[in-house]
Amino acid sequence: MSLRPSTSHWGAFSAAVDADGRVRVAPHPEDPSPSPLLGNLADTLRHPTRVAAPAIRRGWLERGPGPDPARGHEEFVEVGWDEALDLLAGEFRRVRDEHGNQAIFGGSYGWASAGRFHHAQSQLHRFLNAFGGFTSARNTYSNGTSTVVLPHIVGGSTEVLRNGSSWPTIVENTDLLVAFGGVPEKNVFVTPGGVTRHHTPGFLAQLGERGVEVALISPLRADVPATVKPRWYPIRPATDTALMLALAHTLATEGLHDREFLDRYCAGYDEFERYLLGVDDGVPKDAEWAAAITELPAADIVALARRMAAARTFVTVTWSLQRIEHGEQPVWAGIALAAMLGQIGLPGGGFGHGYGSMGDSGDIGPDFRVPYLSQGVNPVEEFIPVARIADMLLNPGTRYDYNGTVRTYPDIRLVHWAGGNPFHHHQDLNRLREAFSRPDTVVVHEPYWTATARHADFVLPSTVSLEREDFGAGRRDTHLIAMHQAAEPFAQARDDYAILAGLAARLGIEERFTEGRSPRAWLEQLYESWRKPLRDKGIDVPSFVDFWAAGEFRLPSENADRTLFADFRRDPLKHRLPTPSGKIEITSRRVHAFGYDDCPGHPAWLEPTEWLGGARAARFPLQLIANQPHTRLHSQLDGGAVSQAGKVAGREAIRLHPDDARQRGITDGEVVRVFNDRGSCLAGAVVTADLRPGVVQLPTGAWFDPVGSLCLHGNPNVLTADLPSSRLSQGCTGQHVLVEIERYGGTPPAVTVGRPPRIVRR
Repeated sequence: MSLRPSTSHWGAFSAAVDADGRVRVAPHPEDPSPSPLLGNLADTLRHPTRVAAPAIRRGWLERGPGPDPARGHEEFVEVGWDEALDLLAGEFRRVRDEHGNQAIFGGSYGWASAGRFHHAQSQLHRFLNAFGGFTSARNTYSNGTSTVVLPHIVGGSTEVLRNGSSWPTIVENTDLLVAFGGVPEKNVFVTPGGVTRHHTPGFLAQLGERGVEVALISPLRADVPATVKPRWYPIRPATDTALMLALAHTLATEGLHDREFLDRYCAGYDEFERYLLGVDDGVPKDAEWAAAITELPAADIVALARRMAAARTFVTVTWSLQRIEHGEQPVWAGIALAAMLGQIGLPGGGFGHGYGSMGDSGDIGPDFRVPYLSQGVNPVEEFIPVARIADMLLNPGTRYDYNGTVRTYPDIRLVHWAGGNPFHHHQDLNRLREAFSRPDTVVVHEPYWTATARHADFVLPSTVSLEREDFGAGRRDTHLIAMHQAAEPFAQARDDYAILAGLAARLGIEERFTEGRSPRAWLEQLYESWRKPLRDKGIDVPSFVDFWAAGEFRLPSENADRTLFADFRRDPLKHRLPTPSGKIEITSRRVHAFGYDDCPGHPAWLEPTEWLGGARAARFPLQLIANQPHTRLHSQLDGGAVSQAGKVAGREAIRLHPDDARQRGITDGEVVRVFNDRGSCLAGAVVTADLRPGVVQLPTGAWFDPVGSLCLHGNPNVLTADLPSSRLSQGCTGQHVLVEIERYGGTPPAVTVGRPPRIVRR
């Protein structure tokens, strides 16, 4: 078997497929730290949950479109492609004619494939735009809160999220790395489009070798890799903002802040300092105040602030901290703290956001746009913040605040989903099940029988990356990879392009969607259109034929020494920030004018609902952290070997401190029931001292396996609250939830997600 080049969101590789459909994988030879997630690919082509043929929910076939509480509970009927697409085309026409294009929601999230042509979100949005438009979603579950608040602070989000200081600059120049949320190595293997050379694990190792001090501020010890020897501050979850304010208070009261920097480069510091000192509310945000909230010793807080002022200090905040109620505050407070130190724009100093959250944060690869498929223009202006999908479906016509505007949820009749699994990303899954019962029709493209597919009316079997041709590269990737087809499509599976082209032909928009091109013709056209301006700049880019034969093209490199806001620091007038003041806005008069009580005009401590210091903790005394898994990307390939090896007693593993386990009579390896008033799930207990008492950790992404309000498999989003971060961003708050845990008595029911739902063939 010859190995063929390909790539994934977790790295480039070569693959061969044997006669039984088993995949043999070899990582890219230049990758210094290949992702262990490549091990999930072996059994993906013939997994028992592959969708073999178009399937329609029996109730939809018999009763027609309309809201239906049976959605997610009924059997499916396999039909031929022509029947499925004919019925679906009729439904598209009906919804458009009776309700308008704004009644169609295009719900793709974009993680389905690293390929840039067979990018599910681009394919679906291009089709829906050709049909007259659709209600869309903005921002992401990952960093949707930051994406909205950062423009108010520094004028945009791209510089901070994509062009932050590079790891070589940090390793070489930083004396003290203060890591709020840590720098979790498990996440650095993943980037949209892939990473051919995973540099970050090596840079993390160099931090330890060089002796850079690391202050790990997290309830989880594993939030920095073993190669780093940090000072661990096991903070009470959801209280990072209080700690940042106390550090800032110490800097201000001891004269350790850089007034010259604050005056020249920042706006609104004086208002913020009044808040720190408690001038208006009578509550100084000092170390003693923060100690009661964070449960960190006041002396340690003061000592850390003094050390930060005495060293070249880099303050980093993970994305996880903004995926909570009031998630804007730790991002804003982190920038304010770094500004008070006066080191923003200096090598090894300043602020970073997302280090350890994504593989390209701080990476040294080129910031290079690779070929991509145009989605066209959406004539429909309606959109929702992405994490408000259930609110929209349950509450059409309801008004809500968003980033200074008042919007209204549209009345959605048809949901079309291709690429993504909202029953992984979203919170309060029992509420989401109810929401999915409200539209007239739900359409899903899926290779596997995920929970999203099981809650659809039309399930259209789609191919996986190894069953088609494409090319891929991630942000700051070093290579553009030719993704050769390694296997024939499974059963009747088709790629999203073929599915949508067939539907477009029935709706009279085929030429607008396909422009008469096959997938191979599109690859050639996109590549050559991208190649020409590069060649005009003197960059030697091979022809498509030569690129395809070689299997890759090394992208032009760039200087690895990159410092965030260095130009702004050198000349704040010439390189003024796109904020109203042109400066870093420690206080934003614009946000203040919005009048949001859950997001004031400067960083502030706002007590969340789901935290151990609140009244709710009396009923549910454990703080569950629902972070990203180390065995898969989100919920992708949960049936793969690496993901399955991480299960305990056949369920997702939940980690808890020995003290908490002892109090509940729980031993390592037991099945436990995790519950609150929203739902419950079964999980396998792992007892470990690598997290603080009162905290448990259950990663997201176990395929949702509901029986009533109980998930048999351990999906934490059956427990999380479907509430926004604030009225400003309407972002996701799924990182934290209060729960209780008990031993499961008796024989636990079997997990069922490893086999398809009931299917009738006619």
